[in-house]
Parts: sequence; C-alpha cells; structure tokens
Amino acid sequence: MADTTNQASGQDVHELHYDVENHGFVHEEHHDDHEHHGNFWTNYIFSTDHKVIAKQYLFTAIFWALIGVGMSVIFRLQLGFPDADLSFLKPIMGKWIDASGKIDKEFYLALVTMHGTIMVFFVLTAGLSGTFSNYLIPLQIGARDMASGFMNMLSYWFFALAGVIMFYSLFIETGPASGGWVIYPPLSALPQAMPGSGLGMSLWLSSMAFFIVSTLLGGINYISTVINMRVRGMSFNRLPLTIWAFFITAVIGLLSFPVLLSAALLLIFDRSFGTSFFLSDIYIGGEALPNQGGSAILFQHLFWFLGHPEVYIVILPALGISSEVIATNSRKPIFGYHAMILSIIGIAVLSFVVWAHHMFVSGMDPFLGTIFMFLTLIIAVPSAVKAFNYITTLWKGNLVFTPAMLFSIGLVSLFIVGGLTGIHLANAAIDIQLHDTYFVVAHFHLVMGAASFFGMLAGIYHWYPKMFGRMMDAKMGYFHFWTTFIGVYAIFFPMHFIGIAGFPRRYYSHTAFEPFGLFTDLNMFISTAAILTFLVQFVFIFNFFYSMFKGRLAPANPWKSNTLEWTTPRFPGHGNWVGEIPNVFRWPYDYSKPGAKDDFIPQHIPYSETPESNLPFEEKLATLEKQQQQEGIKIQKTPEAPASDTSKNDLDDSKNV
Repeated sequence: MADTTNQASGQDVHELHYDVENHGFVHEEHHDDHEHHGNFWTNYIFSTDHKVIAKQYLFTAIFWALIGVGMSVIFRLQLGFPDADLSFLKPIMGKWIDASGKIDKEFYLALVTMHGTIMVFFVLTAGLSGTFSNYLIPLQIGARDMASGFMNMLSYWFFALAGVIMFYSLFIETGPASGGWVIYPPLSALPQAMPGSGLGMSLWLSSMAFFIVSTLLGGINYISTVINMRVRGMSFNRLPLTIWAFFITAVIGLLSFPVLLSAALLLIFDRSFGTSFFLSDIYIGGEALPNQGGSAILFQHLFWFLGHPEVYIVILPALGISSEVIATNSRKPIFGYHAMILSIIGIAVLSFVVWAHHMFVSGMDPFLGTIFMFLTLIIAVPSAVKAFNYITTLWKGNLVFTPAMLFSIGLVSLFIVGGLTGIHLANAAIDIQLHDTYFVVAHFHLVMGAASFFGMLAGIYHWYPKMFGRMMDAKMGYFHFWTTFIGVYAIFFPMHFIGIAGFPRRYYSHTAFEPFGLFTDLNMFISTAAILTFLVQFVFIFNFFYSMFKGRLAPANPWKSNTLEWTTPRFPGHGNWVGEIPNVFRWPYDYSKPGAKDDFIPQHIPYSETPESNLPFEEKLATLEKQQQQEGIKIQKTPEAPASDTSKNDLDDSKNV
C-alpha cells in the first residue's frame, strides 16, 4: 500500500506497511531533496534537529574518550614499567619524552589533569547527557523537537568550542594545565608556580567557562521540554525512568554548574587582576607575594559544591538508561517504579549537602565533618534502593542477554561494588588515612567512571537501531562486554589493596620509596590490564562505524519495547512522526502482563483494546476512553491492522525498509 502526500515542508513519498511488532501501520519515508530544505551544512553541521545534535555529541564524545583513555594508558606505562624506555612515544609526545626515554615529570601531572578533565566533563557529562537527553527526551515524551532548536544547536557548538580550546592547550610550549583536574590553588592561581600553571591553565579555565555555558543551555532546554511538551496522556507518572533521570540531572546541573563558573572567574581574577580570593601568605623562591586575606579552602568549597553533584550528573543518566534496558530485556515491569523516582529525587537533594566529605583532610572542624559524614551515609539509602530494584527486576525475569543488557547488568555490579567502598570513605576517620591513596582512585572509577561508561555503552547498543537504522554486530558486542568487564575489574579492584597499604595517587614514581617497591608487580599487572582494555575498545569502534553502513537493517522495534520512540518511522525526519503523534494511555513497563496477547503492550495502545489483560482500575480507564470516543474526543494512535494482515507474522522486517 502506498500513498503520496504533499506537505507544507515539501513533497515526500511515504509507503505504508503493516508492522507486526508495533501492531500497526508505519510510514517508511523516501525523502526527496525537499525534506530538510537545506544543504549539508544546515542539515548535519548547524542542524536544529535534536537527533542530529545528539549524534554530534556522540561522535565528539567518542573522539574525546579515545584521547582521555589514551592519556591514562601513557601514565600507566610510567607507573607499571618505571624503568622502561618510552622513546617510541616521542612522535606523539615530542619534548615531553626526555633524553633518557622517560616521561617529563611536569607533563606527567598534566596527563593526570587532562585525563580527569576530559573523562569527567567532555565524555561522561557532555557525551552521556548530551547524546541521550537530546535524542530520547523528545522521542519518549512525544515531542517534535526540543523546546528551542536554536538553543540546542548553540549548546553543542559551545561544547565544541570548549573542546577546541582544550585540545589546543595540549600543544602549547609550556604544556596543558597540570594542577590536577580539581585545579586547587595555589598551583592554579599562580601562573609562575610551574609550567602547567601558565597559559595551559588559562586555556583550561576558558574552555571550562564555555563548557559550563553549553551545559546550562542544554539543561534549560531539557527541563523546558519535559515540563511543557509532553504529548497528551504523558503524565509525569507515565514518564519512562530514562526521562526522569535526564530531567533531574538537568536540574542538578542548572543549580550546581554556575558555582563552578563563579569559582573559575574568581580564579581568573586572582591570576590576572591581582585579587586575593584564594591566595594568602604565599612564598615563591623565598620571596613573599603581596596577596593577603584569601583562602584556598574557599575554592575547595566552591569546586566540590559542583564536584559532588557532578558525580550524579554523570551516573544518573546511566542509571536511567539501564532502567529502560533492564526492564525491556527482563520482559517484566520495572520493580518499584515510584520508589525509583523518589530515589532519583532523594539523590538529587542529598547531593547538594554532602560536598565537604571531599574535604575531611582540609582541617575542617570535626563537628562539621561529623555532619557531612552522617549525610554521606544517608545518601547511600536511595542509591541502594536503585540497586535492589534492579536486582528484583532481574529476579525470575525472562532475560534476553543483548549486549546492552550485559552492559546494564555490568553497571549494576560496578555501582554496588564501588558504592560499598564509598561507605568506607564516608567515615571521616578512615577517609583521612585513605584520601590521597589509590583506594579513592579505585572507588570513584568503579562507582562513577566505569559504571557511567557502561551505561553509555548500553545506551549506544540499545538505541543504535533507532539512531542509524541498522543493527550492531552482537558477537562483537558480547566480546566487547566480557573483555571490558573483566578488564575494568582487573584494573581497579587491585587498587583497593595498594590504597589500603598507603600507596599514594598522582605520584610520578614509586621506586624511590622502598616500601612501595613491594607493589611493582601489582602495578605492572594493572598497567597491562589497562593497555589491553584500551585496545579492546577499538573492537567497539569498528563495530560502531562498520554497522552504520554494512550492518543488518534494523526491525522497526527490535527489542519489543513499549516507549514511544519505536512508533516513529525507521528513519524519522525532523519532526519525528509523520502526521499526528500517538497519544499515551499507559505507563511504559507493561511487559509480560497476565492475559495479554503479547509480552509487551506499547504506551500508545488504549486500555479499551486490551480487555483481556486489564486490571480492575484499568477497566475504569477503558470505560472512560469509550465515553470519550462517543463524545467525539479523538484518540490518536498507530492504526491497527485489518484482520487479513494479522497472519503476516513471518514477514522479514528488512523488507519494509
């Protein structure tokens, strides 16, 4: 069946096919040159389509992830093989490899600084939220696009500008910023303190200012879209948990990132205009500087007021993605939907009152430390609620082990293990001993870094068919998961033990300290695992780009999901749906409902059409729907198939493309 429609946006030909999995007809679009009304630049570079912008964020995040993880491999070479000749890196690092074949000591700290900055902000913040908030919010709430397409485009290009400045800082003569990713004064406030405190630090601060502007523009857009642009029937109680996670994440970012921007601006004043917000009683080379009255501890308070909410800005979107993936592939409703929402809100509120647990070693008043310790232990409660709800959802589910499902389960594992070590660090007396050791490195890499990265990978594998219309290779996906999962634990689990033994983080070399020589073999093991895990990621890169062009054509709804994005055409244009947007009648987790014909009921299917599976209160909703139809209130949804078409269950989905 085919029909030709003349739309205001141009003439497009649409073929109407019955989609067995979606229980209705879908439009497969054959776009002509009028679809986007523009050229390559306006359609793919300076686009206002949320789906294109999401892909821009994704491609940029992949680029930065390779750079950021590559940096960690380089400094792990130094730690794992301190006597090795690294001259083979000279074509990449130039003068930062000295005549003896060792990494320059100043540049080592720059590598640590840039690795943390890139992974936390450019990959796990912009890459995760920028990609999936942009892509999924309009599709899952039934909106044509973001509230402001132009603001959305600006948010990406401010991020891109921040990336260009940060990338440029890698090549300047004095090297990039090297005060640690937390850029504590006085190293970050005094240009003369060390080479990495000069122009590299100025570029770091400028880059972060643009990055924060990007984040704020995106956050305003996400919040406005969720509040104002939900399709009819999409109440907050029917939002997928992905949208709840993206929404609350945007709220956290909107409230916390301006504080980091203020800290960066005050730091610029100290560096360039002679102020003393963070400086006092400083001596360089025996000479006293004129700065008086400032406090470096003030900067720590400002930084960590963003820094701890940042942990949840990174992990909440990953948890939201895993909620959708786990429920879909367990073929059962998510356990404790409202408890999950309350736990997300609880985490958001508590994240703003625990920042000073990062400062137990700063000499704070013990009574104040006790308060922050107590609040930090409390925040483990909503986090545990999420972990238990995931486990209960998996329990006795009809599990489908897709690569996305494996990465989501891996996230739950990492989140639990990393969270348990966080309970130790919440205790001020223990944290004082462990704070500057590899125990902390292991903790935050498991609970935030690796767990969030697993969530991002789960999202890519799960929504790749919707993004690109093709399937990623599952066998390569399984290989990617198991090698990465084993590799992550091989890297970070041993760090707990060397951290308990007192092995310090950020040290260039441990060979000068005789007791730490005991850990040479363990450091070599960690570094070897890091190198191999990094190399495995190129399997994912190959799978990602190869499948984009050569992958198997994706079915309209390959995972048999309930959410609205799977009701769009396989290749949705700017506007997402052809014609009217389907209304929403139910929550997004009606999987394996007793009495239902199938093990999933999409959100756009009215209760009046599923009498065999309706619960008593849902029968009342079905009656209300029928009354509305009788009163002439239109219920828009994907059309049902005629009886003669229901026997076509053996159709190959790829024939509909």
